[in-house]
Amino acid sequence: VQLQASGGGLAQAGGSLRLSCTYSGRTLSTYGVGWFRRAPGKEREFVAGVASSGSSTNYADSVKGRFTVSIDNAKNTVYLQMNNLKPEDTAVYYCAARRTGTLAWTSWGQGTLVTVSS
Repeated sequence: VQLQASGGGLAQAGGSLRLSCTYSGRTLSTYGVGWFRRAPGKEREFVAGVASSGSSTNYADSVKGRFTVSIDNAKNTVYLQMNNLKPEDTAVYYCAARRTGTLAWTSWGQGTLVTVSS
């Protein structure tokens, strides 16, 4: 499966952005999709994940209540709605996919930069 992330940009603290991850190559019926980010000088970290059915989601504690992950299989797209952004959300965001029941994220999209100003 091929992934392409988009939607990054500049936002003010308290503002919102929506990232999109478009997938192609095969259906995601047996995959889960995750969003990750890497801030300057920091390790890559998990942000949010969603099952291909959309029935199950999970989030990093740092974004719970502010970010929402969703999937629209009709549009082959996974979204990350980011509200109440904070300067510490500044990072390059990536989407990734892995087969359901496995641990390895095997497909990665290119990153999209999110910058939050205070």
